[in-house]
Amino acid sequence: MENIVFCKGGGCTAKLGAGVLSRVLGMLPRGPVDENLLIGYDSKDDAAVYKVAENVAIVQTLDFFPPMVEDPYLFGQIAATNALSDVFAMGGEVKTALNIVCFPEDMDLNVLGRILQGGAEKVIEAGGTLAGGHSIADDGVKYGLSVTGVVHPDKIYANNTVQTEDVLVLTKKLGVGIICTANRIGEASAESMAEAVQSMTMLNKTAAEISRKYRVHACTDVTGFGFLGHLHEMLDGEFSCQVMAEQIPVMQNVLAYADEFYLTAAAQKNRNHVESYVQFENISFAMEEVLFDPQTSGGLLLAVDPADAESMWKEMQEAGLPAAIVGKITEKNDFEIYVK
Repeated sequence: MENIVFCKGGGCTAKLGAGVLSRVLGMLPRGPVDENLLIGYDSKDDAAVYKVAENVAIVQTLDFFPPMVEDPYLFGQIAATNALSDVFAMGGEVKTALNIVCFPEDMDLNVLGRILQGGAEKVIEAGGTLAGGHSIADDGVKYGLSVTGVVHPDKIYANNTVQTEDVLVLTKKLGVGIICTANRIGEASAESMAEAVQSMTMLNKTAAEISRKYRVHACTDVTGFGFLGHLHEMLDGEFSCQVMAEQIPVMQNVLAYADEFYLTAAAQKNRNHVESYVQFENISFAMEEVLFDPQTSGGLLLAVDPADAESMWKEMQEAGLPAAIVGKITEKNDFEIYVK
């Protein structure tokens, strides 16, 4: 296959900023209230959840973006893993997926085939079935999935239902946005890029399955709005949080890359949107940037009953996940998020 350079910077760095998106969504008309719509976009959650029976609710989500790596097969895997993650973040199980493809007509169709192959393999690994899709001719490549899952209505993981004293558990390392930026200008080491790709192609399925054994009060996956942006959504203006920066898992070399300013515009949008809610104490510039860094196919951020957190964390570690206990929910105080 010919080596076609089609990566111009994508993944979750391509998403609209949280502030702009909130203003647009706030202007949309509301239809009649449907009591079976358990979770819609009002809660800024990861997916919609609709109750269809007393013990069954459907989880619906959609995600796609431009390439952030040059290899089409890996791009397909990453985009699919990222889209599938929203179902796991809601506590659900993946059932079906539909491809969403934008592709230039004059580009080698073998490239498209490799993208779709990578995505299909991840759908199967997630326990789902690829059931079709839709494609359009475009001047750039974009790919993702519309995913349907199921969850028990009483076992949904909403993102804004934390409780005081909950312990935060993060299931993947941070830093893929910074590493991919460094890689695009030829400054990332092969080891760093390999670590980022391994993380972006690792499904959150195992983490979700382990979490269901414990009392999880809220959950989200850390993607385009960065760790602090998604944590801000979890707190929902009702709680505060203490974050232990030294316990946050970070990919190799990412702090050095941040110090070299291999940063994204999306990270700056995240900082602009959330910085006023955060107080940093003796935190380096590089670590601040990691916490604002948009993650593509990031890990789950779970708010767990304090009696269960260590057991869940240990089980995830034993399963080979780079999970860590990274903070604690508190009653609301002067600063929403305190990072030390």
